[in-house]
Amino acid sequence: MSPDPAHAQDTARHRLSPTRVLDVDPLLDDPETRIVVCCGSGGVGKTTTAAALGLRAAERGRKVVVLTIDPARRLAQSMGIDSLDNVPRRVKGTEGAGELHAMMLDMKRTFDEVVEAHADPERAAAILANPFYQSLSAGFAGTQEYMAMEKLGQLRARDEWDLIVVDTPPSRSALDFLDAPKRLGSFLDGRLIRLLTAPAKLGGRAGMKFLNVGMSMMTGTLGKLLGGQLLKDVQTFVAAMDTTFGGFRTRADATYKLLQAPGTAFLVVAAPERDALREAAYFVQRLAAEDMPLVGLVLNRVHGSGAVRLSAERALTAAENLEDPRIVDQGDGKAGLRNSPDTYDSSGSPAASPAAPSAPASEPRPPGAEPDVDQLTASLLRLHADRMQLLSREQRTRDRFTARHPEVAVVEVAALPGDVHDLAGLRDIGDRLAARRPELPETRADADDE
Repeated sequence: MSPDPAHAQDTARHRLSPTRVLDVDPLLDDPETRIVVCCGSGGVGKTTTAAALGLRAAERGRKVVVLTIDPARRLAQSMGIDSLDNVPRRVKGTEGAGELHAMMLDMKRTFDEVVEAHADPERAAAILANPFYQSLSAGFAGTQEYMAMEKLGQLRARDEWDLIVVDTPPSRSALDFLDAPKRLGSFLDGRLIRLLTAPAKLGGRAGMKFLNVGMSMMTGTLGKLLGGQLLKDVQTFVAAMDTTFGGFRTRADATYKLLQAPGTAFLVVAAPERDALREAAYFVQRLAAEDMPLVGLVLNRVHGSGAVRLSAERALTAAENLEDPRIVDQGDGKAGLRNSPDTYDSSGSPAASPAAPSAPASEPRPPGAEPDVDQLTASLLRLHADRMQLLSREQRTRDRFTARHPEVAVVEVAALPGDVHDLAGLRDIGDRLAARRPELPETRADADDE
């Protein structure tokens, strides 16, 4: 039998040098690895990946805490915990000598802890009761990302865990915590804050003179814009927080340097889809610009097939042949019908022949009747063609990313038929992460296919 030209062409395209494969277990086993940060766009499985990595590291002997910033409750559910809060909770049911703990960032509670730790009790009480502080700690832009860094710094400073796995928020905000110290510092060092804190810093008569002349004009204008009570709340907050501003910046800078340290590893998580890998490319470039240690890409929810030798084109052709009674023999004694011009009359319908009687006209299948073998086979072939077309799209998308970022090691995780909701499911994901088996074949990236 002569080889299929389409298959030969597909085989010829599988000639790209293999993608660098990320080896997860050595990363988790290395005692020098103290922080793993999982980042990526929304809906690609970051939370599940972070939990699976934490569980695998714990069951290989490490003491691990997983910190999720994602407000969803999937992590708690998958670990059999009723709820997560700002305090690490021990996860039961793990195997091996290690320990697994999990927690979810409580932004406001973390902010409160910072205030309580760096202000005397009287000043801390005044800050916590201040209406402007309550609004700031609950929803000021960048507060969540800053507090994520604050909590990470707290966990690392306690030195209680061998490994901290961080699950970041979805979309590009996943890397906003890199900007949080700068944004908060800009806010704290901004012109408005300096003006509001100037009277207290000047002190004595100079301060009173400044307050009576310059501040009266400014506060009058701001009072009209913001409201007198809000302005008063801001001034009270600034006066109470003035001594702690420097501590915020110092700790944020220290955590930022911690993220750049050799003991930190960033993992970008993506799905084999155009938008997700475009976001992944953004993360790769941003991490490189910030000198953050990227170790690789987790390509999640990759589809596969056990019959990759049967191309989509061949499957569709076979399905069409089965569904056309004039092309494929429908029973014994009809061999003469196929490809024989003498069997068709002038109207284009098969002519009667003693040796090959005309096939009866196909009739609609009665409701409730079982489909015949040919119909079932054709349906399966079409399903396979759809799967192979999906694989082809995923291959092209992945290959474009790896062609543009050949330095990034990749580990592929197969798509599962259902959601992960327990430790057994997380353990399965961990096994797949460590398998180092590509789910997609190596193909040549099509640079023109955008």
